Formats: sequence, structure tokens, C-alpha cells
Amino acid sequence: MTELAPLRLLIADDEPLATERLQLLLARCDGVDLVGTASDGESAVRMAEALDPDLVLLDIAMPGLDGIEVARALSSRRPSPAVIFVTAFDQFAVAAFEVAAVDYVMKPVEPARLERALARARTYLAARTADAPPLPTSRYLEEFWASDMSGLVRIATRDIDRVSAERDYMRLHVGPRSWLIHHSMNAMEDGLDPARFIRLHRSAIVRRDIIAGFARNASGRWIARLADASEQPVGRLYSDAVREMAGR
Repeated sequence: MTELAPLRLLIADDEPLATERLQLLLARCDGVDLVGTASDGESAVRMAEALDPDLVLLDIAMPGLDGIEVARALSSRRPSPAVIFVTAFDQFAVAAFEVAAVDYVMKPVEPARLERALARARTYLAARTADAPPLPTSRYLEEFWASDMSGLVRIATRDIDRVSAERDYMRLHVGPRSWLIHHSMNAMEDGLDPARFIRLHRSAIVRRDIIAGFARNASGRWIARLADASEQPVGRLYSDAVREMAGR
């Protein structure tokens, strides 16, 4: 069996500790070859042109060119390197996938999550090398990181029951617990898979499979009945989505 060539990686991050952590995690991964590190956007573009990496692990908030701008610059190369964003900011996920990022990994990076991202990059690069259309990568968010008393907690999107707006923050409800993250409702709606989530109100998004049914209240407005016996009012602007979901 032919051994696959190592995946040539470039790290671009202006935080030395974050770069060091990625290097330590990559040292535990098979089939990778770190060819360089950059500490700002301009250096990342220059090093990518000189070193021709297969994959760039790219932070978003960097001096000079930010990560999104670096990804756009790299996309003009032929062939262009695959890009995985590694960042502490979840609000840029939609913009990241608009520049064809292979994955979007939140800091602090977990070893298993990095391995999944690298596997996705290998699949993408293999499909492109074979002159086949690249396998689709989801543009939707897989996870969020929120603060709590112990530090940061990872919240998988699949575990979120509903999202409610509280001024400039979103509250993620997972069973009896909830966490606040700094986000906008419109960006949240764009970042969540519409096959799994539905917006029912200007301040509420609900996971479809926890909706037990719909009813009308005394004023004729729709109410969603949820699996935990709670109710979610449906805004007038979203009544068509209710009818579509109910097949009516």
C-alpha cells in the first residue's frame, strides 16, 4: 500500500502561545509536516507563496491583513492551499465559509477536533487532486464556546434546544442549562443549519425535533409547543415557516 505524502502545514497566528499549542497538538498527529509559522497576515501570504503548503491553519484577528483577507489572497493561487480557521471568535464563521474554508475550529483547540479538521482537509485535497468536485463542506456552525464559572465550555450545535435573544447577546439553551454568547440573531440564523433549526420569532430559534406541535392562542396567534412542555410564541413574520413545517 502506497504511503500518503505528509500534509504540509503553515500556521498563521499572532499569539505565540496559540501557535505553540497548535505545534504541540500537531506533533501528536500522523502524516503532517509543519513547514512554517507566521505572526501576521502579510507574512502568512508571503510564506504561503514561498513554501507552497497544502493547508493553512489560520487565525482571524491578526495585525495587518486579517484571516478572512489572507484567505481571499490565497484563493487566487493555483492551486490554492486549503484553509482551516482556528480562532476564538465564533461570529466570523459565516464569512469564513464564504471564502471556502474547509473547517472552522474554535480555541482552545481540542485534539480530537483538530484531527477531524485535518481529516476533512485531506478529503478536500484528495478530491481536488483527483479532478473530482470537492466534497461539500458544511457552511453551518458545529460548535460554540461560552464563558462560565470554570472558564470556557464547548457547546455542540446539535445539543442546542433553542436560542433566545437578550439585547446584544444570544442565550443558548441546552436542557436545563443555558449560556450567553456575544452574537446577533441574524448571524445566528445564518450560521445554523435550517434543516435542523427554525426561526419562530425575531428573538427565538428552535431546534426542529423538539417541537411537539403548534396551536393557536386566544388571539389567533401561533404557539409552538416544545418537548419540555414549554411554549414558544410564533412571530407574525414567521407564520409561513410554521405552515411549511406542518405541510399546510
